[in-house]
Amino acid sequence: MISGIQQIGTGTVDFRKSWNWYIEMFGIDVKILEDDTVADRMLPYTGGVPHQRHACIAVNLQGGGGFEIWQYSKRKPEPCPFTISAGDLGIFAAKLKCRDVAAFHNILSQKWPDCTTPETLPDGTPCFYVKDLYGNCFQLVERKDVFIDQKKLTGGMIGAVIGVSDMERSIRFYRDILGYDIIISDTTGPFSKHFFMPGSDKNCRRVILGAPKRKGAFADLFGDSTIELVQALESTPRKIYEGRYWGDPGFIQVCFDVTGMDNMKKFCAEKGHPFTVDSCPDGEIFDMGDASGRFAYIEDPDGTLIELVETDKVPVVKKFGWFIDMRKRDPEKKLPKFLFRMMGLVSKETIKNQ
Repeated sequence: MISGIQQIGTGTVDFRKSWNWYIEMFGIDVKILEDDTVADRMLPYTGGVPHQRHACIAVNLQGGGGFEIWQYSKRKPEPCPFTISAGDLGIFAAKLKCRDVAAFHNILSQKWPDCTTPETLPDGTPCFYVKDLYGNCFQLVERKDVFIDQKKLTGGMIGAVIGVSDMERSIRFYRDILGYDIIISDTTGPFSKHFFMPGSDKNCRRVILGAPKRKGAFADLFGDSTIELVQALESTPRKIYEGRYWGDPGFIQVCFDVTGMDNMKKFCAEKGHPFTVDSCPDGEIFDMGDASGRFAYIEDPDGTLIELVETDKVPVVKKFGWFIDMRKRDPEKKLPKFLFRMMGLVSKETIKNQ
């Protein structure tokens, strides 16, 4: 069972500056976990050497997946050596929930210069684009649904824009493995008149995929999500993370919340996309700062990283030792909203005092 997009990983050269920017601009102000330890289980993607990193997962309680903000602690992060173009292979934009695109654009554009003119997606949904401090592109997508109303105009992650080399092959992957079996739109033409990246004025095939309503403890928080696949038709795309490590600046991975990891492992192998990383192949529990669980990775047909996480323990009020043991709950039973409100109150106080 896949409950939705848990988070999208964003590598940065300055952890604290990036997080503060996401708090101020997007309201990503509830910390789920923070960790500053050695990543020793991602060796296939870190040159075969473990590296220390500082990372956190933070959410916006209005709904959507979280931000995993990630920085190498002792290794110098290596930015992409070329200017990324629309359609290059990998995640070149993250989708962020926005209650009112016109209203939020009016507010954001007055305090941050790197905002495009509002436009619409191929299915008619209002959107606009924003570049963060370090050039990562976010697609603000209008969505009216709210998980916990905090009077904000933004929410969390609700999808990704991913460059692919073979559209039909990629559609099969995201449909068969991750459940995105609804084709919302399938168009050919320039990507955008206003997008920041080179190649936006060139023809591409653009397919937006959706999924039926998800189940699971966190499904209402994550909400609906879409995957937007883009295939360049007038240029040869480059791989965004070619020659670089997992965690280097940019969008590292899309992470999905999973229940039943053993079954998922068998399923992915049968579909020709075996786990490339499994944090707990022998059934042990992996501690992730204040939380614990099991994570694994697979690759899409172009090598874009997809993370799968099965959560065992979630912190609610750490100083009182209040955690939720997910292994003792009905996996389809939704977590009550008051728990998330409690996390929010505690987290905001912690952030304020940092």
